[in-house]
Amino acid sequence: MQQPTTHLLRGLSARHIRFIALGSAIGTGLFYGSAAAIQLAGPAVLLAYLAGGAAVFIVMRALGEMAVRHPISGSFSSYARHYLGPLAGFITGWTYTFEMIIVCLADVTAFGVYMGLWYPDVPRWIWVLSIICFIGALNLCHVRVFGEMEFWLSLIKVAAIFAMIIAGAGVILFGFGHSFPATGVENLWSHGGFAPDGLGGVIASLGIVMFAFGGIEIIDITAAEARDPQKVIPQAINTIPLRIILFYVCTLFILMAIFPWNSIGQQGSPFVLIFDGLGLPAAASVLNIIVISATISAINSDIFGAGRMMYGMAKEGMAPKSFLRIASNGVPWMTVVVLTVALLAAVVLNYLIPEQVFVLIASLAAFATIWVWLMILLSHFAMRRSLSAQQRQEIRFPVPFWPVAPAITLLFMLLVIGVLGAVAETRLALIAGLVWLAILTAFYFWRIKKRLRPMVLEQPE
Repeated sequence: MQQPTTHLLRGLSARHIRFIALGSAIGTGLFYGSAAAIQLAGPAVLLAYLAGGAAVFIVMRALGEMAVRHPISGSFSSYARHYLGPLAGFITGWTYTFEMIIVCLADVTAFGVYMGLWYPDVPRWIWVLSIICFIGALNLCHVRVFGEMEFWLSLIKVAAIFAMIIAGAGVILFGFGHSFPATGVENLWSHGGFAPDGLGGVIASLGIVMFAFGGIEIIDITAAEARDPQKVIPQAINTIPLRIILFYVCTLFILMAIFPWNSIGQQGSPFVLIFDGLGLPAAASVLNIIVISATISAINSDIFGAGRMMYGMAKEGMAPKSFLRIASNGVPWMTVVVLTVALLAAVVLNYLIPEQVFVLIASLAAFATIWVWLMILLSHFAMRRSLSAQQRQEIRFPVPFWPVAPAITLLFMLLVIGVLGAVAETRLALIAGLVWLAILTAFYFWRIKKRLRPMVLEQPE
């Protein structure tokens, strides 16, 4: 008879963690969302992705330094509480959870749309309900099952992107049949120049670009369930630059070399056009399979991350005690149930609220992403200040170019928040984000502050 457990189990291998990070960071934002960033900056959007990728890498190295020292389920919420104060930890944890729910809302709705390509007569709500139940059941399984599922779903995405890069490179160099003559790379500067809207266009695209990287911080949340966090977390984080260059920069470089940048997103998905031009009669279905796997993978990762965050906050008195309930297989089942129910309610709201309101809520996720990263950087600065000279020399996974790189990255994140306020399309998202922070602050002083539990981070072994 299996004995009950009162803690999370370490069942995730290095392979699982690498692909969990891929699953959360590569989703519909790459396949479709990048078109909006391209329209703002033109081909110079590549510079925005490189700059944003460098900033995300420093954020993840800062998070990795703290995670290797303290691999705990509360992750960056716990670090913010310990180093910046309980209010910072409370706001950071719930902002991340809210972000994940909003992103899942968009993804489960998108899943229903994608399934409609094959089954147009089936009501969309049936597909939405089915995917919520499937993901909920999957997250109730042993964490190793979750890791395996995420590995294979992410592998489909990675294989598809590799195929697109290889096929696109062939079109650029050699052409393919009558649909694609050899294009070269002239399209990168032949339609108004490489940066048609100058530096302003590149800066304006930063909000969308940074949102595309949102979710990659789930690497740290897996630390509490990793078999060897001191080894696998640094390995996963150090592959981030290669992933960004390969999956974002190379992909968009090829797309904009083949198609004029000002036509991308206006004549259907460029992924479909590439596969169709290669003579694949089922290009739409092939892409649909890829996008569906990307969507399921993203939902899977986001529910996992939000659930573990809620469990970690419950341990510190920042969430209901019921979130601490763990099944015999080591899964915090109550958080999965709560998130599943919340997602059902969100889907209903998606059908009731006007589209403009939904777009505003979705944009709020971008603000939440930047807020979480800011808290990670500030927590890291505070942690470094708390260490003695001897302890700093003993850091196992130090941030490169300390303290210059983290300081520049912090300023970069503040710039992105400023961009959200300066661009008309995202200004309401910034206002809504500030209102959200005010509500959390008020709730903290009203209900949370008096029942906080003492917190002491465990020292590394």
